[in-house]
Amino acid sequence: MNSKKVDRLAKNLWDYHHMNHTLEKSDCIFVLCSHDLRVADYAAKLFLNGFAPIIIFSGGNAHQGDLVETPWEKPEAEMFAEKAIQVGVPKEKIIIESKATNCGENVLFTDKILKEKSCYFNSFIAVQKPYMERRTYATLKVHWPNKKIIITSFPIDFENYPTEEISKDNLINIMVGDLQRIKIYPSKGFQIFQDIPEAVWNSYEELVNLGYTKHLIKE
Repeated sequence: MNSKKVDRLAKNLWDYHHMNHTLEKSDCIFVLCSHDLRVADYAAKLFLNGFAPIIIFSGGNAHQGDLVETPWEKPEAEMFAEKAIQVGVPKEKIIIESKATNCGENVLFTDKILKEKSCYFNSFIAVQKPYMERRTYATLKVHWPNKKIIITSFPIDFENYPTEEISKDNLINIMVGDLQRIKIYPSKGFQIFQDIPEAVWNSYEELVNLGYTKHLIKE
């Protein structure tokens, strides 16, 4: 397999999955938790830099059995909150939702907690892994169509994202699967429609033909 060709195709998907939103001060920072604690570090920096007065961490043990598993026994949101507190985020400024197992539940379960706390936020900075920006935005806008959503992720390029725990092969498989979901989920009501440029879809199809199918779902 030509690794340079694979990297070129994967980079097309990586770039598409980014929304490239401009950060603005918002009512709340909403962190969709996962196996990647770099997201927690970045979200904490946004809070400490004054982008919002409240930070929410949402996520249970959602990634057991996935291509990249969550390595902890406790909920992802609790691990992310501990990381944020370690770098200076006050505990009383943190809201934890620790049961969600997918992006839709992140929103629904968090919304329930906010209503119970009588917290009515109109603008959110949603923090996610770099390759999940677009899918997250499309999901949030289904559930919160009238709220302002800015989606962001820690700055890193495709080549430097993989780690010992997150291989490049798994990263590409996940990006391919997420692009498939961006295409088919709007018809199921799970996401808003997102235009996919022809060049991006062609890259997707080439990667599928090359065997990057581990994260695909049956249509």
